[in-house]
Amino acid sequence: MSPTILYCLLTAVVALVAGYLVGKQLAGKARLDHEGEAQARAQQILREAEEKGNRLRDEKIKQADERLEQSKNKFKSLRNEFDQESKRLKQALDQELTERRQGVTEQEQSIKLLTETTQRQLEQLQKKEADLERQREKNQVDTQQLRDKLEAQAEKRRLDHEETMAELEAKQREADEQLHNVQRQLETIANLTAAEAREQLVESLKNEAQIQASSYVKDTVAQARLTATKDAKKIVLETIQRTASEHAIENCVSVFNIESDDVKGKIIGREGRNIRALEAATGVEIIVDDTPEAIIISGFDPVRREIARLSLHLLVKDGRIHPARVEEIVAKTRKNIEEEIVEIGEKTIIDLGIHGLHPELIKMVGRMRFRSSYGQNLLQHSREVANLCATMAAEMGLDVKKAKRAGLLHDIGKVSTEEPELPHAILGMEMAKKWKEHPDVVNAIGAHHDEIEMTAMISPLVQACDAISGSRPGARREMMESYIKRLKQLEETANGFKGVNQCFAIQAGRELRVMVDAENVTDERANELSYEISQKIEKEMQYPGQIKITVIREMRAVAYAK
Repeated sequence: MSPTILYCLLTAVVALVAGYLVGKQLAGKARLDHEGEAQARAQQILREAEEKGNRLRDEKIKQADERLEQSKNKFKSLRNEFDQESKRLKQALDQELTERRQGVTEQEQSIKLLTETTQRQLEQLQKKEADLERQREKNQVDTQQLRDKLEAQAEKRRLDHEETMAELEAKQREADEQLHNVQRQLETIANLTAAEAREQLVESLKNEAQIQASSYVKDTVAQARLTATKDAKKIVLETIQRTASEHAIENCVSVFNIESDDVKGKIIGREGRNIRALEAATGVEIIVDDTPEAIIISGFDPVRREIARLSLHLLVKDGRIHPARVEEIVAKTRKNIEEEIVEIGEKTIIDLGIHGLHPELIKMVGRMRFRSSYGQNLLQHSREVANLCATMAAEMGLDVKKAKRAGLLHDIGKVSTEEPELPHAILGMEMAKKWKEHPDVVNAIGAHHDEIEMTAMISPLVQACDAISGSRPGARREMMESYIKRLKQLEETANGFKGVNQCFAIQAGRELRVMVDAENVTDERANELSYEISQKIEKEMQYPGQIKITVIREMRAVAYAK
């Protein structure tokens, strides 16, 4: 190979190498330039993105602040509503809690009052049990002495009877001998045979025996009558002694004791409005005079007086005394009295050991506690009659349970408001028949004043025991019963007029207060009504002195804020 060719080849190789190196260097430089531009562009994009992100962040932050402010405002509004609702609920809860506390206080006062009443009754029962125990011990001693005396008398009678029998036997032997002698004499004197003499003797003895028998029967009947009278008196006396009880005539006033005279001013009220409200609601007369620490409650109806007394007690304990409160307490007390009537009836039948009595009859027995018969408490009278009947029935061998039941129920007609024109015995009999009482009990109730014929063995017992209980010294007073009947007739006369709501006789019957319906009775009609009532009372009733008729027309406007 020639040098020229080698040189060319070497030149070509060098040129290629140099071109490669120059191209590579140029390519690296171009790449570096491109990378620089890309980095610049990227940095520019990053800056733009950062600026855009900052703008978006500021916008989001601003929106978030706005939303936060709105949430704060809404939260404040909700918080205010919540506070108002909480305050309203708290007030309602406090009011309800106050009312419940007042109700609990009133219930505690009622329970305390019932506890005190129960305690007093328990003490009275314990006292009566002690008295009965002493009476029972005394009766046992008297019975033992009487038994010893009767045994001694029986022994003496037995000995006398033996002596009498011995004497009769001796006289019989003597009579036989005399008869034999007479027969021999008759045969000798009359020339009669023994058979003929026997016939004459038998005829003579027959006539004599008839005369003696008639005399003996007469003496025996007289002795039996005398013995029966003595036995009956003995049974009655023993029964009265075994059921002795205390008696007290019920009057027409009750005394309400107060702690101090300062309370009188609260009870009277401004211009006497509290007293007037209490009198109008209960139908009694409240007498506030100079008597220290006492207020007099006057009225012929024991139920009204008891309602007024208990209402005064609750009002004084509560301290809030005004007309609306008075009416509320009186209504509540009247309801409590109805419940107490049932409790009294249940306690009475439990004490007497009577079972299976209808609830309506139990309620009527409880009502007897607040009624009187000629001044005698009707429940006490009925309990006493029941005990007397049970004692007599036991002595005579009759049914004790029926007798006691009839004795307790014999005056239930006096506490009924149905058909007042019927006698109380007939009315009580109809009521007992209605509530499925035994026919013997029904007959005893209806016949204890001879209204119907007595068909049961216990009927005379109930009549006798009723008379025994009512005839004890100091048990009854006729003037009190006639006085109360006159007051009831006075109220019934006024209640018969149209438009009259309530009517109360006060001032011992010298004043009649008539409450009328303000919607149906005008002022002019009220004047006419007072005159008409006075004229009817003058024509139909007899009374001492004069009676003042006061017609009260009260208009009330009531509305409720809800």
